[in-house]
Amino acid sequence: MLSGIEFIKQSLGLHLFFARIMKEHSFFLEVGFTPRDASFTQRAGDFRREFDGILEEAISLADGAVSPEILQSGEVITPFTLEAEKATTFFTGIQIPTQLTKAEAGLADGCVKTAKSMLEKKVFALNIKAIKATAALIDFKTKILANVLSCKMFTLNYPLLIIHITREAELYLQQLKRLQNRGRINPEREALELEFFWNRQMAEHAKFIRGLLDPTENDLILLANNFGNEFDQLTEKAKAAMVSTFPPSKVTEKSLKATKDLRDFKKQGTQGILSCKIRSIIIPLLGDHVLREANHYLWLLKMFERCKCI
Repeated sequence: MLSGIEFIKQSLGLHLFFARIMKEHSFFLEVGFTPRDASFTQRAGDFRREFDGILEEAISLADGAVSPEILQSGEVITPFTLEAEKATTFFTGIQIPTQLTKAEAGLADGCVKTAKSMLEKKVFALNIKAIKATAALIDFKTKILANVLSCKMFTLNYPLLIIHITREAELYLQQLKRLQNRGRINPEREALELEFFWNRQMAEHAKFIRGLLDPTENDLILLANNFGNEFDQLTEKAKAAMVSTFPPSKVTEKSLKATKDLRDFKKQGTQGILSCKIRSIIIPLLGDHVLREANHYLWLLKMFERCKCI
């Protein structure tokens, strides 16, 4: 069973990463519908604002109460997040609350030494709110995908992207429920499953980037394609490690190197998009979004290495 301190730390750390991811998923959906589906646009906007509220509450509770490693990992915000939000607001006219990013930048390092009952109750209530919102968002994404695959709806988002972001919401929901039950997952098994999960997500990131670059960006398209192929192979090796047919430590070593390289590629890409030096149909916030997810995965991989979970 998790202690009160660990419950607070892990819950708030999870929200600082995933609540922002969920609000951005909602935004990407919101800007992808056609005028005919205005009701879906409105619903996606409602989800975006709901997760804005969840993130705001998490930030208000997190000062001095989360692991310094999480705040320093680049998974909460990056040096580009604020500029990416401002540019994305400029392009879409949708107001993104940049005060949340500024507040996150000011969060203090450190963590609670003793669990305070009031803080624990507030975190528990926030988790309930996030569970309800995330479950509803999963249903919404599932409905969109069904409509798209049955040719009842057109959206600018790839069907695979909808599947991709649904997976991430399901992971968030699963981890929230685990925390609420104070359950402890076998670290070795969780590490293997997360490595499989995030290798697949990294492969798909590379493929989305490849498909959203302008056809004239030949060198970047080739790089993105190579990353996609590399992470496809790593996904298969991670899957094999889960059934003990491939050495887990070998997968982690290769995943770590590949993710560092992909992280650098995404970082340069985000900079290039913000400075208008890369031709694409990639909204600036998407560049920063996938960069944060790479940073999150790197943090996990380094943790796996330190604790020798794999």
